[in-house]
Amino acid sequence: MDSARNGQVTFDEYGRPFVIIRDEGSKARISGLEAQKTHILAARSVASTLRSSLGPKGLDKMLVSPDGEVTITNDGATILDKMDVQHEIAKLMVQLSKSQDDEIGDGTTGVVVLAGALLQHAERLLDRGLHPIRVADGFEMAAKVALARLDAISEDYPVDLANPEKLIETAMTTLSSKIVNRCHHQFAKIAVDAVLAVADMESKDVNFELIKMDGKVGAKLEDTMLVRGVVLDKDMSHPQMPKSITDAKVAILTCPFEPPKPKTTHKLDVTTVKDYEALRQYEQDKFTEMVQQVKATGANLVMCQWGFDDEANHLLLQHKLPAVRWVGGPEIELIAIATGGRIVPRFSELTADKLGSAGVVREMTFGTTKDRMLVIEECKNSKAVTIFVRGGNKMIIEEAKRSLHDAICVVRNLIRDNRIVYGGGAAEIACALAVSQEADKVSSLEQYAMRSFAEALESIPLALAENSGLPSIASVSEVSARQLKEGNPFLGVDCLQKGTNDMKEQHVLETLIGKKQQISLATQLVKMILKIDDVRGPDV
Repeated sequence: MDSARNGQVTFDEYGRPFVIIRDEGSKARISGLEAQKTHILAARSVASTLRSSLGPKGLDKMLVSPDGEVTITNDGATILDKMDVQHEIAKLMVQLSKSQDDEIGDGTTGVVVLAGALLQHAERLLDRGLHPIRVADGFEMAAKVALARLDAISEDYPVDLANPEKLIETAMTTLSSKIVNRCHHQFAKIAVDAVLAVADMESKDVNFELIKMDGKVGAKLEDTMLVRGVVLDKDMSHPQMPKSITDAKVAILTCPFEPPKPKTTHKLDVTTVKDYEALRQYEQDKFTEMVQQVKATGANLVMCQWGFDDEANHLLLQHKLPAVRWVGGPEIELIAIATGGRIVPRFSELTADKLGSAGVVREMTFGTTKDRMLVIEECKNSKAVTIFVRGGNKMIIEEAKRSLHDAICVVRNLIRDNRIVYGGGAAEIACALAVSQEADKVSSLEQYAMRSFAEALESIPLALAENSGLPSIASVSEVSARQLKEGNPFLGVDCLQKGTNDMKEQHVLETLIGKKQQISLATQLVKMILKIDDVRGPDV
């Protein structure tokens, strides 16, 4: 019997045969140390991909999607998001990077490199016969020591709205590893100004929806600017309408410029010329009435979410009422916030107090192209800003936007918690030394895991030195020895070769909450991976 090959034939109490299918036979299974090593290998392969992208001299990755779209970036979260990862444990590394990006916005590469290093050292401990749970417990103890050390070496950083230079220095550290590093001071200033413009200093938070990023191919990165208002990828609905309007009173409409139609299914029979003329006159009267209703409120510019036909457009021009059509929903909301206007769903509800106001609404042109954009500036409420990015091609603009997003997140984090630690691997080396000293006081088997944790922490400065073309082991050993001898936790790897290892002098800064999040997330993930010892699936 064919069924007997795939299963077992048996009989119930009434003598009726039935087949038990061997479902487990088609599934693969790995367990014990083999399963843990397979998981560690998968996670380390992801981490090794990102290792060369760490730091100011880190290299970029080119990722090509199945439909031919090319992305060039060194942002860890973007690289992992675009990678086609199949292994379930490797997908956890992708989620780890995304968690860091969602919560902090920066340090997405470092957290994956650290998790990879922890797993590499955990594998050696497993080979020596340590139980995975003891290794995980040792890592947890070491992480607590490292976080306490970070709190001890952190410094308060003044967030002074009148003197934002300190915030700019922190944003510059984030941007130093990005494609925009040749004009990173300008981009850092743009990021800081954008955050301070929309920040709520009482609740110490920033609404990112008020910061819009737009880009246009052409010109140089240096031509990127911050517009204290809104930039629209639209132009005036009629080419003869004015290109610049000062002291604009803006009517923000979500109703179309067209005669009202019955809500139900309807049919209109026009049988004579007289009926057609009457219908045409009715439409024209309705258009004129709508335009007059808008003009009566004192509006001199209309932003309409919907389109309108050529006749309505012509009437708007005749009545000297400039208009912009097909403005998207998010843009309509930003315009309303920036100008202090109200979004009006019906013409009958439009009144003078619902109009928004802006100092200047002007049309921008770009080189020899026919592209035009509208800029709404000098708004009543400046709590809506637009960063307008320029660049030689689309890939550069997209990478510049990602870089600015990281810088904006860092400035936001400083407003939430103004404590900082110093970069260049200084914080990791200081934590590694503290964990090693604490491990000497532990008498149980966890001391081996704690020492391995300390060695894994040094993988960050090692990668920084390696990517900068420095002798990695010699550089990190020298800095560790100096930190221990001088008691200075601000000494790190001189990636930019400025002649000093003091990161405080070099102004290489990182937020404390970002660094603590890196260590916490990496430790949690490694603990979870170590606790998996049995996997069953169709193809493990």
